[in-house]
Amino acid sequence: MPLKVAVQMDPIEGINIEGDTTFLMMETAQARGHSLFVYLTDSLALEDGRVFARGRDVSVNRVKGDHFKAGPVRRVELTEFDVALMRQDPPFDMHYIDATFFLEAVHPKVLVVNNPREVRSAPEKLFVTQFPQLQPPTLITNDREAIREFRERHGDIVLKPLNGKGGSGVTRHLKDDPNLSALLEIHAELGREPVIVQKFLPSVTRGDKRILLVDGEPVGAINRVPAKGQIRSNMAVGGTPEPVELSARDREICATIGPELKARGLIFVGIDVIGDHLTEINVTSPTGAVALKRFSGIDATEAMWERVEAIRAMS
Repeated sequence: MPLKVAVQMDPIEGINIEGDTTFLMMETAQARGHSLFVYLTDSLALEDGRVFARGRDVSVNRVKGDHFKAGPVRRVELTEFDVALMRQDPPFDMHYIDATFFLEAVHPKVLVVNNPREVRSAPEKLFVTQFPQLQPPTLITNDREAIREFRERHGDIVLKPLNGKGGSGVTRHLKDDPNLSALLEIHAELGREPVIVQKFLPSVTRGDKRILLVDGEPVGAINRVPAKGQIRSNMAVGGTPEPVELSARDREICATIGPELKARGLIFVGIDVIGDHLTEINVTSPTGAVALKRFSGIDATEAMWERVEAIRAMS
C-alpha cells in the first residue's frame, strides 16, 4: 500500500547525495511507491492541538546537481501523512527537543521514525550508559576533580562534548597532558553541559564500526578508519569507510541492546563499536547506509521500509 511520507530534514538543496542516508531513505521510499513531502523544523506549528508544517512535495533523482524536483510550498497538517521521518541533524539542543514534542503530538497516528518521545529520552551518549557492561570506563560530569581522578586511574583518556555530533570536539589526552585543564575551561565557557570522559581505546586505530539496526536487529556494518595521526574516525572529519563483517562480539552487543531499541520504537538506529566496546547509540539521524549498500549490497533503508510498511499495515 502506498504511504504518504513527510520528511523532517535539513535543506534538501544542500545534501550530499553520494553519502546521505536520508536521501537514500527517500529514494527507496519513492521506488516502493510512496510519496514524499519535505519540511524544515522551523516551519512546524502547534495550533489548538493540531500540528502543521510548511513544505513541498518532492521527487528525488540520483543525479548530482539535479537530485530533486519540488512542487510549490504548501502548509499541511501532519496527520495527513502515514509516516514522518525525523531526520534533521543534531546538535541535540532545545530546538531539537522542541521538535520531538511537536511530533509526539501526532505519533503514533502518524508513525514517527524514530519514536519522538524515546529520541528525547535517549541522547546518544547518555542512552549507552544503560549498558555499562558493554561500555569502556566512562565518566560524564562537569566536576574537574572527578575528571582528574578518572585520568589518574585510567591513564590516556578521550574527552567528548555531551551533545556533539560527527566527531566534533573529540580530543585525546595523555596521562601527563598539561592542556586538559585549559580545555575544560573552554568547554565551561561555551556552555553548561557536562563532558564525557572515556578511557582511550588503542583499538580505535583499527577503526570504529558503525552497525545499523532495524527494529532491534542488526542489518550490517561498515568500519570507519581514522586518518593517519588522528583518533576520530567519523566520515565527517576525514575517516575512511571500508567493508567489515559483524563479529561474534558485535552480535552479542546487538542482542543485548536490540530488545530495548524495539520496545522503545527506535526503528532505525546506528551504534558505534570500538574493539569490544559499545561507545554510542545513535537514534537522532543515524548515517552509514550508503556506504553499507556500496560495500555489501545490503540496503538498510529497504529493511527499514519493509518494517515500517508492516507496522502501518497492522494499524
